[in-house]
Amino acid sequence: MSNHSANPNPDARRGTGPRAREQAVKEPLWRQVVGGALRGERRAQGRTLKEVSEAARISMPYLSEIERGRKEASSEVLAAAAGALGLSLADLLALTQRDLAPADRRARPEASAAPSAPLRIAAVSRLPGPPPAGCGPARAVVRLGG
Repeated sequence: MSNHSANPNPDARRGTGPRAREQAVKEPLWRQVVGGALRGERRAQGRTLKEVSEAARISMPYLSEIERGRKEASSEVLAAAAGALGLSLADLLALTQRDLAPADRRARPEASAAPSAPLRIAAVSRLPGPPPAGCGPARAVVRLGG
C-alpha cells in the first residue's frame, strides 16, 4: 500500500507549483488575446454577439466561447469572425499586438535593454469607401503610440 502524502511537494512533479503558475500569469494565451481583440472590436462597433455570429456563420455560443478565450479557434473561424467585423486576419493580428508585446518584452530580457520603447497601437480607424482590389475587406488607419 503506497502513501501519496510521502512527497512534501506534489506540485513540483506536475509543473503546477508557484513558479509555474507565476509564469503562466505573465504570458497570455493566444486564444485569450485574440478573443479579447474580437470582443473589443465587436463592442466598439456597438454590435451584438448575435449579429456578428450570424454574419460570420458561427454559432453564437461558440463565438462567445472564442471571445472569452475558452476555445482555440481555427484560422478559418477567426477569418470568418474578423470578416464579419470588417477586419482581415492582418487587422486582427494588429489589434492583438498591444497585448502580446509586453509579454514578449518580459520573456526576453535582452529586448528590454533596447534604447527605444516598443511601438504600441493607439487606435485603428476604418477609412470610408470600398477597399482597393486585393486589400481585404476593410482599409484602416493605424495610429501608433509609444
